[in-house]
Amino acid sequence: MTATHSTTASATIDFDSIKNLTATETRAVDQLILKELSSDVVLINQIGHYIIGNGGKRLRPMLLLLAAKALGKANDHHLILAAVIEFIHTATLLHDDVVDESVLRRGKESANAVWGNAASVLVGDYLYSSAFEMMVRTNNMRVMEILSKTTTAIAEGEVLQLLNCNNPDTSEEKYLDVIARKTAILFSTATRLAAVISASDDKTEQALTIYGQQLGVAFQLIDDALDYKASTEELGKNLGDDLAEGKPTLPLIYAIEHGSPEQAQIIIDAIRHGSRDAFNAVYEVVKATNAIEYTEQCAEQAAAKAIDALQCLPDSEYKTALEQLARFSVQRDH
Repeated sequence: MTATHSTTASATIDFDSIKNLTATETRAVDQLILKELSSDVVLINQIGHYIIGNGGKRLRPMLLLLAAKALGKANDHHLILAAVIEFIHTATLLHDDVVDESVLRRGKESANAVWGNAASVLVGDYLYSSAFEMMVRTNNMRVMEILSKTTTAIAEGEVLQLLNCNNPDTSEEKYLDVIARKTAILFSTATRLAAVISASDDKTEQALTIYGQQLGVAFQLIDDALDYKASTEELGKNLGDDLAEGKPTLPLIYAIEHGSPEQAQIIIDAIRHGSRDAFNAVYEVVKATNAIEYTEQCAEQAAAKAIDALQCLPDSEYKTALEQLARFSVQRDH
């Protein structure tokens, strides 16, 4: 289906109003998360509460709950799976920050900066294990199959990203494959599971899977663009982190392909050596080649596809909220 919906509406999306649509269910999910984080191992409680309580939009569980309500209502199994999705997401953050040697997460010190790498990895493992323990309670084999494949894909995406680090020859296609596995799949799993638990037909399940996948792509591409646009305070991490880690994100890949040989070489060297010192020079090349605009255009296209996928849903305030979240994904500044 051709995407025909504009995602650049001038009105600012009221994210809080969207959150309020699932406020009751979100409180129940938060209580479930707190209950599941309860352990007689004090460090697990400390790190788990630190990372989960450290801000964040709780976008993935919200997507699951909104999709569930767009299909009728959110039941107890939807609430369990919303918590599962948040646990898996949080585990990936803990592991990501260790792999990337990050010291900031959402504007605060990352867990590994506070407690060390070993503790962060092990508590991430605990959250993964807890997520699988919780999903079993749904007694739904399809749910377990989807989530098992999801965590496998996320791990594959992490390894592919590691292989791409310091590799300036990474193509746009390879990069999009990484974010499809590493980032977008958890979005698509959230919305897909809402359909599975609601016993929706195959068409609806597929539509919500596409919606989540395209939304996740749009979200990550805007993150890539913001690494060269936002301030550290807005972004919640240090500007140039991706460059310092030698990650060839889409703005860099595009700038290499469309810059002069001299401009391309600046970025190639920066990716190979993983240097934050080159940030200003790289920024000038990214800006000159319109790489940020290109990345934003790709995000717009993905968001439009996400909105288009929702057309099979009945009209409701929840469907509208899902559409607005797709627009928000490309309008945000952090």
